[in-house]
Amino acid sequence: MNNLPDSLHSVFDQAFSGISRTLETFAPQMTPREVGTIASVSIGIAKVSGLPSVGFDELVKFPGDLYGIAFNVDEDELGVVLLGECEHLHAGDEVERTGRVMDVPVGDGLIGRVIDALGGPLDGKGPVASSQRLPIERPAPPIMNRAPVTVPLQTGLIVIDSLIPIGRGQRELILGDRQTGKSALAIDAILNQRDQNVLCVYCAIGQRASSVAKVVANLRENGAMDYTVVVVTEGNDPPGLAYIAPYAATSIAEHFMEAGRDVLIVYDDLTHHARAYRELSLLLRRPPGREAFPGDIFYIHSRLLERATHLGDDFHGGSLTALPIIETEAQNISAYIPTNLISITDGQIYLSPTLFELGILPAVDVGKSVSRVGGKAQRTAYRAVAGDLKLAYAQFTELESFAKFGTRLDDHTRKIIDHGQRIRACLQQPELKSVSLSEQIVILVALTDGLLDSVPITKVRDAKDALRMAAADIPAEVRQRFSLNDKLSDEDHKAILQVAGKALTSFQPEPVPDPKRKP
Repeated sequence: MNNLPDSLHSVFDQAFSGISRTLETFAPQMTPREVGTIASVSIGIAKVSGLPSVGFDELVKFPGDLYGIAFNVDEDELGVVLLGECEHLHAGDEVERTGRVMDVPVGDGLIGRVIDALGGPLDGKGPVASSQRLPIERPAPPIMNRAPVTVPLQTGLIVIDSLIPIGRGQRELILGDRQTGKSALAIDAILNQRDQNVLCVYCAIGQRASSVAKVVANLRENGAMDYTVVVVTEGNDPPGLAYIAPYAATSIAEHFMEAGRDVLIVYDDLTHHARAYRELSLLLRRPPGREAFPGDIFYIHSRLLERATHLGDDFHGGSLTALPIIETEAQNISAYIPTNLISITDGQIYLSPTLFELGILPAVDVGKSVSRVGGKAQRTAYRAVAGDLKLAYAQFTELESFAKFGTRLDDHTRKIIDHGQRIRACLQQPELKSVSLSEQIVILVALTDGLLDSVPITKVRDAKDALRMAAADIPAEVRQRFSLNDKLSDEDHKAILQVAGKALTSFQPEPVPDPKRKP
């Protein structure tokens, strides 16, 4: 170089300086990318070669803005769950790492919206307004951050609130055969949260579009969309979306819980979720176990439902109440998935097809239903009037089965059966017709104190409606004690009895004239 003429030196200097300036200009814009290729594509999954540094659950990007989650991280191949339609993918297409996990938008902007599992809008109201995103998979709150479940979650259903109470932060399973009213029961619970300062998240997993449309229409007609987020995956969506839907919905609910708010989340239903995960696992060649479900089927539901809790006051005191729904087959509650969820949750509400066919709605089988929180999730005044109701109803159901054999009954047994028939009539309730706390207390006081025992069984439903209307006549200071969790005094009880007795005056039977008595 030193022997070159001065003219060539100047040419090389100019060239090198131009290359340096070009590198300085484009260097900040040049970032390394890790790219792999598609080895094969199946419905819902893809096998990818390359991407040696990808992590488990990491989001990877396919052509056409399609994303997938890395599920099987093998030495020479990657099994990816696709989160969308895959007809446009072909072997050999490029796949790119994103360096992040799957997340969803959260915040107040989602209230009143219908979205998919990826956070995209489905209601035609434009983009979802959100300034924050949370991963769909998050660790459950530690035990030390939790508080006992003591505040009731009023469902507006007398049979639930009195016999199988649910507390804020509890996980209560709803199970039963197909078409027994499981979703209707959960929707009634959502509708009753109006003016209760409880936000709701309804997660439809693998449901028919018509069913989801009916639920959203009911929520809108009753004003429930003002405090509800609806997360939807339909039956014809890829299994990957059905798998992530409940986790995404839970992250949305957790955002409100961590801000100190009370949230109710409904998973409708986890049977479809388990089947979607089984489909993905079999496609990814994971070893099948009982009923062809993978070995970690218990874990996917336990890590989901463990996120429902009541946080302590040091952590803003929010709560997340979960109502998972499971469909049984031929009333078999001892099948694999139902028993898994019964062992995870804090109780179950079993809906009987036999009761449903008899027109006893909601068709709750009180004998097979249980709340492991129990009376601690009831207000003091409510617990005082509903304490012996379950025992009386259990005695009635047992004696009723014997009475069907035509045996002669003594007066005491006949009295128990007559009282139980009135309990059953009072526990029946039409769909979408919630009963307020004060109305329930008036009905239960009239029932437990025997005011309804003299009302003919054919008029009990009308008498119940009269008691509901009479609840407005209870003194305001007494009604205030219902919600303040204060204990009812004897004077309060007498005041309620007086209101109930006045409402039932017109339903008492006419006295039978004595034929021996002279006019």
